[in-house]
Amino acid sequence: MLILLGMPIMQIMIFGFAITTEVTNVHIAILDPSEDVLTRQITDRVNANEYFEVKYVVNSPQELTQLFKEEKIDLAMVFGSRFSDNLYSGNAGLQLVADATDPNMATMRTNYLMGIVAGVQQEFLSTDTTIPVLTPNIKLLFNPQMKSQYNFVPGVMGLILMLICAMMTSISIVREKEMGTMEVLLVSPIRPIFIILAKAVPYFILSIINLTTILLLSVYVLNVAIAGSLFWLIVVSLLFIFVSLSLGLLISCITRTQVAAMLGSGLVLMMPTMLLSGMIFPIESMPIPLQIFSDILPARWYIQAVRRLMIQGVNITEALKEVYILVIMAAILIVISLKTFKNRLE
Repeated sequence: MLILLGMPIMQIMIFGFAITTEVTNVHIAILDPSEDVLTRQITDRVNANEYFEVKYVVNSPQELTQLFKEEKIDLAMVFGSRFSDNLYSGNAGLQLVADATDPNMATMRTNYLMGIVAGVQQEFLSTDTTIPVLTPNIKLLFNPQMKSQYNFVPGVMGLILMLICAMMTSISIVREKEMGTMEVLLVSPIRPIFIILAKAVPYFILSIINLTTILLLSVYVLNVAIAGSLFWLIVVSLLFIFVSLSLGLLISCITRTQVAAMLGSGLVLMMPTMLLSGMIFPIESMPIPLQIFSDILPARWYIQAVRRLMIQGVNITEALKEVYILVIMAAILIVISLKTFKNRLE
């Protein structure tokens, strides 16, 4: 009944609203040392556009770099000094800086922004045709080669670890119930918390092997360099593995058959993880309800942390928010698993 009635509803809602290539909710920072009439006009025109929002006006390139590392902005406009005066001589400088961890979105955002700048310049050309055409300089951060691997490798890591870990552990306790060996565990002096955690230990070790394989293939086959700390990348990955295993244990505790557990871990987790975690489509382009739903997906925070540590090369302090959220999720899932674990067979 869940597959026949629930899956069509989930598919039409997710595919209808989550899959979008539109440029929306693009956060922009402005570095404007000239602060003349033309730069303010361009800034106002960008801010008035429905796709862009000027969030910050900074005074130095260092502030821009920090905002990009904290993922508070997607684009930056850097005007040259004496912009209006130099425009007439053809020496006006304008640089568009984009976060290229997602190369497709970076290209679309810069093209949209260049269109707005060209429109403002066209207004000046209508009154004075001697103004040279302004060609912005494009700078791509974190992925200047525009390799697609830099975008999908963190997402694939999250998807593989989530599905494998959850599916493996989701059938562990259910298998004991179906085989009739759960009675032995229940009459033993072992506490329920140790029964649950012991089920996760062998799969945790297997997941470490999977993580090692994924990292080796990413670096040596796909040529995706680890820009940040390998140690903290492994630590965050192990934390996400534990969260995924905890989610699988919860599914195992609330289901009665291995088939139901496999369906719950495979079908229910796969589609939201692929489409709502930011793996393929930007979360900020989704409707508010789907953005809220994505907040409860562990893969969303893991993929975000991997992009920061592996692609952007930031320090672990810049990814503490994601780490804290994963720790809280792990604790909540273990507690709920304990509450739903039945000490007596029906």
